[in-house]
Amino acid sequence: MWVEDVIWWQVFPLGFVGAPEHTEPQLTHRLPALVNWLDYLVELGASGIALGPIFASTSHGYDTIDHLRIDSRLGDEQDFTRLVDEAHGRGIRVLLDGVFNHVGREFPRFQEVLEQGPEAPSANWFHLYWPEYEHFEGHRDLVTLNHDDPQVQDYVVEVMCHWLERGADGWRLDAAYAVPAEFWASVVPRVRERFPEAYLVGEVIHGDYADYVQRSGLDSVTQYELWKSTWSSLNEGNFFELDWTLRRHDEWLESFVPLTFLGNHDTTRIASRLTDLRHYPHALVILMTVGGTPSIYAGDEQGFRGIKRDQPGGDAEVRPAFPASPGELAPFGQDLFHLHQLLIGVRRRHRWLHTARTQTQHLTNTQLVYRVSAGDQSLRVALNIGDEPLPVGGGEVLAGQVWDGVVPAHGWAVLG
Repeated sequence: MWVEDVIWWQVFPLGFVGAPEHTEPQLTHRLPALVNWLDYLVELGASGIALGPIFASTSHGYDTIDHLRIDSRLGDEQDFTRLVDEAHGRGIRVLLDGVFNHVGREFPRFQEVLEQGPEAPSANWFHLYWPEYEHFEGHRDLVTLNHDDPQVQDYVVEVMCHWLERGADGWRLDAAYAVPAEFWASVVPRVRERFPEAYLVGEVIHGDYADYVQRSGLDSVTQYELWKSTWSSLNEGNFFELDWTLRRHDEWLESFVPLTFLGNHDTTRIASRLTDLRHYPHALVILMTVGGTPSIYAGDEQGFRGIKRDQPGGDAEVRPAFPASPGELAPFGQDLFHLHQLLIGVRRRHRWLHTARTQTQHLTNTQLVYRVSAGDQSLRVALNIGDEPLPVGGGEVLAGQVWDGVVPAHGWAVLG
């Protein structure tokens, strides 16, 4: 499947284009601004753009009010079509963000319930305890859908197919962890019947990833365990945590390929998360050498900083506006950009890394050497976050620093 060769560049469109915080009555064509960044994406080495929510909503995009209409702050369907055409013309895949666990209070069918009460024709779309209703994680503006209702299932199938027909290549399914796997099992086959090549990945944070994939029929889920273990092991000087996580990761690779990442629109940026920025390359090396479908959150390749705060508006720092074009970026991130190019290049030249397994060869709190392999192909990866040198012997150095068979203190290397 085409996803084997994809490296996603994830964008949160409403923030990226500097859209207002709340919906506006007038139509503003901001979505085409993303076209200016597609060549930059290719230059980086990525081959897919993963879009955050772009459908009509009240505020942050996850309070959808119309899944079949582009948010007026971003533009219209013509703008979407142009973005897809421009992306596909460069060989770039397009992933959409589908919010199907909940809707905004302004969603017409819920407005019908508010006006008519539990006797409304659409009452069964929701979990009503009249005058209360089930909502998402304490947010009363996010109304949970009743996933047992056939009408809801039909609606989600319709929405997913609508945008796949218009050129999208797949869906990230927001808050999939809150949706019964059986719901996706009823939806996914109907979508695949029409779009067998669509890539469907669920946002799942904790739990048995493999079980959820198996029961839901999705292609993949987000690998939050590896995300956490990466920065945590680097910050704490505890590669034993990463070693344990990589063994779990290998087990999951037996049944599906996880979506891997160092950051996204919901997390503190990796450059702000790490306590020692000398170890930023180490985190990127892990992402680019272990099995998975890697995703880079736009701006991380430039070393953007931003802290996710648990408060109203707490996402603002990690969802900033970008300049109109890449040429307007400050020069400070060029070294990290080139590092991304280098390591993405290594991954592209070794396509088998998509499903590769890891085997630890040397492990201390601050040093880790692992062999990554698939079939008869293999590489060695050496990570040193300590003050002592790390002997690695011979081998072709594909990236990193090796001097006389030694990786220096706080150094790293990818070896053939």
